[in-house]
Amino acid sequence: MTDTQLEPARRRPSRLPLVLSCVVSGLVLGGALLAPVIARVAGYERAPADLSAVQTHDITDRSHTEGDVDYPHVPPAGGAHAPTWLACGVYDVPVREENAVHDLEHGTVWITHEPDLPEQEHTRLAELLPENGIMSPREDLPGPVVVTVWGAQLVLDGADDERLALFLDEYGDGHTAPERGASCHGGTPDPSGGVSAPGLGA
Repeated sequence: MTDTQLEPARRRPSRLPLVLSCVVSGLVLGGALLAPVIARVAGYERAPADLSAVQTHDITDRSHTEGDVDYPHVPPAGGAHAPTWLACGVYDVPVREENAVHDLEHGTVWITHEPDLPEQEHTRLAELLPENGIMSPREDLPGPVVVTVWGAQLVLDGADDERLALFLDEYGDGHTAPERGASCHGGTPDPSGGVSAPGLGA
């Protein structure tokens, strides 16, 4: 037997590390490609915010009334209303709807929220409230927050719902209101609708 035959046979380099590396790379790449699809199917991926959920109403009745009105929407988005409107601002108690609807006629934004809305969200809503706006709690809302202008409203998931900014950008100028530009300034600060100064009720 020769010396060459006595030498240990040289082993070929193992391909196992290369194979494993390819497999891992494939899994990582596949996971990256499939993750958005899986998230979309599972409902985890958030779609871009839009205003497709805005409800619009054709409202023709603008009459003044001293009585209570049975509005078809919660909160009301227009209709017959009190002669006196509410002053702009944040109210800590529910406001009389007949007066708030008069604000809507003036192009005012009305943000209503559940009475037990967390304080942090309440503060956030107050920060986002336009100058020509009123904000108040209300029972039995269809969602945590509802933003309303004359003839249009949107139910929101909360103060951080991205659609609030979109709604304010689209409708905050009061263009849907019959008396656009009249604003909520000069109204009564009494949430029950009491007249606080002479000359109100235009």
